[in-house]
Amino acid sequence: MFMKGNEDLDKLIENLPCFVQEYMNDHPNREKLIEIVMDLGRRPEARFTTGPEYLSQKIISWQDIDYTTKRISKFSNENRAGIERTLHRISCIRNRQFLINGLTCRIGRAIFGTISSVRDLLESGQSILLLGKPGIGKTTIIREIARVLSDEMEKRVIIVDTSNEIAGDSDVPHFGIGRARRMQVAKTELQHKIMIEAVENHMPQVIIIDEIGTELEALAARTIAEKGVQLVGTTHGNCLENLIKNPSLSDLVGGIQYVTLSDYEAKRRGTQKSILERKAYPAFQIAIEINEQNSWTIHEDVQNSIDLLLRRNLTIVQMRKLFRNEKTSIKYKQFQTSSFFFVKNFINYKSQSFINWTVISQTNHIRTKNLKAKKLFLYVYALSSNLIQEVMSKIRFQFVLTKEINKASLIIGLKKHLNQNVKLKKLAVQNNIPIYLIDKSNIYQVLKLITLQLKNLI
Repeated sequence: MFMKGNEDLDKLIENLPCFVQEYMNDHPNREKLIEIVMDLGRRPEARFTTGPEYLSQKIISWQDIDYTTKRISKFSNENRAGIERTLHRISCIRNRQFLINGLTCRIGRAIFGTISSVRDLLESGQSILLLGKPGIGKTTIIREIARVLSDEMEKRVIIVDTSNEIAGDSDVPHFGIGRARRMQVAKTELQHKIMIEAVENHMPQVIIIDEIGTELEALAARTIAEKGVQLVGTTHGNCLENLIKNPSLSDLVGGIQYVTLSDYEAKRRGTQKSILERKAYPAFQIAIEINEQNSWTIHEDVQNSIDLLLRRNLTIVQMRKLFRNEKTSIKYKQFQTSSFFFVKNFINYKSQSFINWTVISQTNHIRTKNLKAKKLFLYVYALSSNLIQEVMSKIRFQFVLTKEINKASLIIGLKKHLNQNVKLKKLAVQNNIPIYLIDKSNIYQVLKLITLQLKNLI
């Protein structure tokens, strides 16, 4: 099967008011249920993956809310409670007198098979950070990661479970985490201390943390990483760029600082004198952006991705999608503002039957060729060798630097210098070699020109 859910839904439903129970017991979309909302003076509402719907014409009374709250565990300081030996989470809303006048009953599931598409990343032993908006399924994914690492890879795994969401609201952890051990956190503000305690007292190979959200927790994650322990954590945010802009969490990706360049260096880079740079190594080597439940964007080298984002250059990311037949599609995308970008398209990743390079235009027109059969000879004028080497590392196409003008396919150089070289321009005209002028010495302009040339080769 693609995935298998163990949700103990009946244990939640039997704690709801009777008229809600009657409706949910026979509901055809029970397996698609996300949460049940009960607010005082309003009709109870169920939210499914397909959309919301009311469960009854009757409105919720004080007695209905009291009926449910007396049958579940006590609410914590975060206004969260649970049901013994299940993964369900009940959150409450209070009025000004601290009386509960609303409940959100969120369904907790242990879903198997959700991380099969990134199993190779877990086996690498590198620390992994999962990013995604609330409700996208980060906790479900991290729970399955704990089970795979502890049961199938036989590693010593400890979960720092602040809100008891990963292993359930009970002293006995839910079977969904496998053999992983769970350390509960009495108060949210103590999470960073429990993270350090887990490393110092229990000798784990892997530490799993859900919802890293404060500067102290980010600092604790860095400390754990420096001790050589593999980290798997989650945090709110749609992409890496969100972390760069978040002062509390930027330490997770190395921290950001302003640097003032010399006049010469700023001119060479084609940037302003004051720029942003990463100030340390990231605590996590791999970042996974959860776009949808079965579609993820992966940064295989967080350090490189952060550096490129700060320079406002293109970044290379990996897109993975898991299908119902348990096959994974993996694509490498190189994002830039020009009309072409490269995609490394792995078809049938499970068996790795073939690997294909394609070039995709904005009009979605795809043409595939054996690009290795042709070479692009470049004559570079007044551009730094470091910049050209960086371009060569980012374009998966074989091109050759030449110092002989008559062998060049094209000439690329800085406009202000090339215009002054009359002899070079005359040789280019004699050999019918196109000249491309760029205003600034930056990687984007060079990549754009080379990409356009590749269009002509295909």
